[in-house]
Amino acid sequence: MIVRSALLLCTCLLSFSACYSLKGISIDPDVRTFFVQNFENIASNAPPTLALDFTEKLKDKIRAESRLVLNNEAPDVEFTGRITSFVVVPVAPKPGEVVSLNQLKITVAVKYVNNKNEKKSWTSERSKSHFAEFSNTADLLTVQDELIRQISTQILDDIFNEAFNDW
Repeated sequence: MIVRSALLLCTCLLSFSACYSLKGISIDPDVRTFFVQNFENIASNAPPTLALDFTEKLKDKIRAESRLVLNNEAPDVEFTGRITSFVVVPVAPKPGEVVSLNQLKITVAVKYVNNKNEKKSWTSERSKSHFAEFSNTADLLTVQDELIRQISTQILDDIFNEAFNDW
């Protein structure tokens, strides 16, 4: 009886694998290609390579976590966007007009177009923002790369999940 139940479960999982994955990705089977336009950097204090690095990381994430293939000619889905804010905000004030922590906050405006199903497209740009904290004794330039990596990962997850997981 247990073997029969296990076989039935495996058969069901295999038969539904075309429309459901264990990662939760719900990409329409008709969608096969994607394109990411180079993001623009309009944040005044951002490193000059931030937008290009973000663009490449988004491409890498989609390639690694989906079956989609990069294609810049008539793609099924497209992403465009801008780095709109890169700011350091003091937090956790201490007595004597000093702060113990700072936050690096990055905001990205992104648009998603699904050329196969317009209902899944975002009608306007969506703003995604995250931050990472660092000590007031640390120089931003020494911790900046790691903070950007952490924040970018969170924003990329948000974009990917909203576009492909209907979150």
